[in-house]
Amino acid sequence: MLPVILDLASLKAAYAGGLTPLDLVDEVITRRKASDDPAIFITQTPDDDLRAAAAALMQRAPEPNSLPLWGVPFAVKDNIDVAGLPTTAACPAFAYQPEKDATVVARLKAAGAIVIGKTNLDQFATGLNGTRSPYGAPRSVFNRDHVSGGSSSGSAVAVGAGLASFALGTDTAGSGRVPAAFNNLVGIKPTPGLVPNVGVVPACRSVDVVTVFAATVGDGVTIRKVMDGYDAADPYSRKAEPVRLPGTGLRIGVLDGAERKFFGNSEVEALYDAAIERAKSLGATIVPFDYAPFRQAAELLYNGPWVAERLAAVKDFIATNAEDFDPTVRTIIEGAKAYDAVAAFEGQYRLGHLRQKALAEWQNLDVLMLPTSPTTYTVEAMLADPIVKNSHFGRYTNFANLFGYAAIAVPGGFGSDGFPNGVTFFGPSFSDDALAPFADAMHRACASGMGKDRAAALPEASKVTEPDDGLVTIMVVGAHLTGMPLNHELTGPGGKLVKTCRTAGDYRLYVLPNTTPPKPGLIREPGFNGQGLEVEVWTVTPAAFGRFVQNIPAPLGIGKVTLDDGAEVSGFLCEPYALQGAQEITELGGWRAYIATRK
Repeated sequence: MLPVILDLASLKAAYAGGLTPLDLVDEVITRRKASDDPAIFITQTPDDDLRAAAAALMQRAPEPNSLPLWGVPFAVKDNIDVAGLPTTAACPAFAYQPEKDATVVARLKAAGAIVIGKTNLDQFATGLNGTRSPYGAPRSVFNRDHVSGGSSSGSAVAVGAGLASFALGTDTAGSGRVPAAFNNLVGIKPTPGLVPNVGVVPACRSVDVVTVFAATVGDGVTIRKVMDGYDAADPYSRKAEPVRLPGTGLRIGVLDGAERKFFGNSEVEALYDAAIERAKSLGATIVPFDYAPFRQAAELLYNGPWVAERLAAVKDFIATNAEDFDPTVRTIIEGAKAYDAVAAFEGQYRLGHLRQKALAEWQNLDVLMLPTSPTTYTVEAMLADPIVKNSHFGRYTNFANLFGYAAIAVPGGFGSDGFPNGVTFFGPSFSDDALAPFADAMHRACASGMGKDRAAALPEASKVTEPDDGLVTIMVVGAHLTGMPLNHELTGPGGKLVKTCRTAGDYRLYVLPNTTPPKPGLIREPGFNGQGLEVEVWTVTPAAFGRFVQNIPAPLGIGKVTLDDGAEVSGFLCEPYALQGAQEITELGGWRAYIATRK
């Protein structure tokens, strides 16, 4: 008996227990026919073709679970090419028959996944609500009166309803995140350029991203890793340079003051506040920050020259087929005619200015945690005011791709009205893997289930652990700190600063006599009750760590140091004999403060 939501761990266990891909596709066919939402799919993979795909997989890879996604059913947003199925972008007059799969689809198929159909979307991926399609408006799996979110509307509903294990969407302004929030799902939005866009109908080509809707963070990351990889055929494809985040004591930026806006939806605001408390309970440090530069950048996506990219994507088609466009989509795209080349450059200048302001906020933060959407609406309300109400959904999403961030949206629980919402974690470019462990922990702590199955327990098998990037962590306390004379010994071989923090309270700091450059000696004294000492935690390659340790002069050495959050890291310690008669500077709080007294 398969569960309501077809998460990867449950499906893998079922296959290990004797289920076959043929059994699975028959179950998918049954569920598709029983679905009460006729607007999920634009084109379904025919039943016989599904069975043929399952049979072909069993012939190609007969051993169960012998491929990463062996027999896993997935749906594809209908602006992403699948050979054998038309691509419409939710515009029948635009439809064409692709000769081959999009790069991401080809990679997923090679890993054993099976396409069950092409899903509905806001036409030409222009919208965040899911009502802008001649094929109908998919609805939230929790209430048919409410929007599903968009533009990847059908993709989210297909997973939330248990028709597919995962689905592909695209995200320019939040289309891979907002529908996840409205259907109690995880939305994985990769760093722009990490996943190739070859075979994808563009919305804003320079910032478009292929996304994943999944039941858990672990599932989404597994699927995204299958799609990852540089593709020279995509002009915006980039080779990943993974960024690490602190494993403990994560500094999370949250909304504060006037920037907290929920458009009268107190239920979503309460869910956001609950998420903040949940993050605290998981060991995070909550840091209010100024969202203004991020919001102002977000406004550029639809109220700036980037809307001209939407026109560039369909300029030939709209010139001859304007009447075939959804009226709201047409209004938005034709609005691009107000912008010229000068406006495009001015927009870039404005974005650069806002990026610098945003970078200043990041000095005190590791990640951002924002409401995925500040509110939701019924289909009727959205149709009555389609542009303004749609813009509300993008308040906390539109900036992400303009700034090149990675993002993971996770469920955040249900309000007393029975509707879900969620939060999204944002990190620097290529922090995709580093974001996942805490995002997964937040989903698990929320206990909101998966998709329409609110009672479902998240499988332990899909739990995300800290990524092992092979780097070694080292704590420094003196001349190797940022800006100090020996810091080059860390930065030279590519060391990265993880965080600035303090030791536990039972450490004391001394000035070592006759050292050049001046160096401190750190010792631990059990029972001493101090305030802790300022230190930095860095990561280096194993080879660089080996060279670094080899060059440490006596009486210094490397040992285990306990930080103020309880974590143990390798770091500088001093042999006690060398401190006889040495000046103690513990009360200053750290080496940097001591150096300041000497100036």
